[in-house]
Amino acid sequence: MNANKVVITGMGLVCPMGHDVETVWAGMLSGKNGMAATTVFDASTFPSQFGAEVKGYDLTGSVGRPDRHKYANRGSQFVLGAARQACTQAGIDVETDKPADGIDRTRMGIYLGAGEGSVDNENFFEAIVKGWDDDSSEMDWSKWAKVAFGQMTPMIELEQEPNMPAAHVAMMTGARGRTRSCLTACAASTQAVGEAAMLVRSGKAEIMITGGAHSMIHPLGVMGFSRLTALSTRNDSPETASRPFSATRDGFVLGEGGAIVILESLTSAKKRGAKILAELIGFGSSSDAFRITDMHEEARGAVQAIKSAIADAGIECQDIDYISTHGTSTSENDSIETRAIKTVFGDNAANVPVSSAKSMFGHLIGATGCAELITCILAIRDDVLPPTMNLNDPDPDLDLDYVPNKPRKAKVDVAMSESFGFGGQNNVLIIKRFCE
Repeated sequence: MNANKVVITGMGLVCPMGHDVETVWAGMLSGKNGMAATTVFDASTFPSQFGAEVKGYDLTGSVGRPDRHKYANRGSQFVLGAARQACTQAGIDVETDKPADGIDRTRMGIYLGAGEGSVDNENFFEAIVKGWDDDSSEMDWSKWAKVAFGQMTPMIELEQEPNMPAAHVAMMTGARGRTRSCLTACAASTQAVGEAAMLVRSGKAEIMITGGAHSMIHPLGVMGFSRLTALSTRNDSPETASRPFSATRDGFVLGEGGAIVILESLTSAKKRGAKILAELIGFGSSSDAFRITDMHEEARGAVQAIKSAIADAGIECQDIDYISTHGTSTSENDSIETRAIKTVFGDNAANVPVSSAKSMFGHLIGATGCAELITCILAIRDDVLPPTMNLNDPDPDLDLDYVPNKPRKAKVDVAMSESFGFGGQNNVLIIKRFCE
């Protein structure tokens, strides 16, 4: 039934490659990347001294009422910009108490995959230092409180909550329907989009503003991933550090950003006369039930999620023209993801081009899945495959078509996007070119 079809009518992106979709896409197709030395804090003594930061972003230039969001954390700020872009493209009025778009706000919801907000590190640590009693070697909490209450923001606790990005987007758009937030690490925004599509399919929502937001480029975030030995330490060459599927890969590059797509029922899109960018046809989800930091060596969770998405889409493996991989540039992920694709696709695996956008804009953690889904929408729109950059020394054990180092013209009607998160969370989406 048409009423149950889910289509995409808007997209928005703020990431290390740029502050809008077309700038990011142009950069990807010209071989640019967003990696550079860390500037948001002094990382000179950290094992990994670089990242993929969003540079030069100004919230006041991205939203019409920045005063409403003055305490928003970095992730929330990025997703506000992405949401405004997506809503504008979809013809949804924002930042007005009297929208004229005819959309019932109680039938328009929000579902974001968003991580914890960044801590006010400098002021927090200053309060710790000033509250320490050297004579007793104990914390004097009365002294700490005096400093903390004097200089930390009043929203220090609330803005760390993972539902805050959704709250800010609701304020901007007036969406009063079902609102959800999930925190499934690197798979979060893919899960959010998939479950938002289920709400639209079921008729519980007409429109869903969905995607993700995250920023972990701060001392605790970088230290945590460094302790896991998950980050690249190629400090002498940040721009080539993210090298998925390469024999010389040594970890991912930590990024940040916000990504949004607008999902709605086909009936709603046609009624509003919205331009349809693609149709979302499949979603699969699973858990490895294995280890917190490691994927199951037989890729059982990834295989299950991929098979579930294909079954949900009602298609066959050979119908898929392109796969946007999770492709983190870690030894384990790239090997096991390759195994998963080969397990599901069998002899046809070698014929399906796959690539990793993380080779260009880094790992956006909670925002990465939706950002990569947007690259799939663009691949369908322009019939071009984004490359896997820095793949100069292919791993001899990994033998898929990774679209190395330059984009490729190709007919893309159906694309699949994969996201696999810490804790064994696996989520996969499938979209196709919309046809009446």
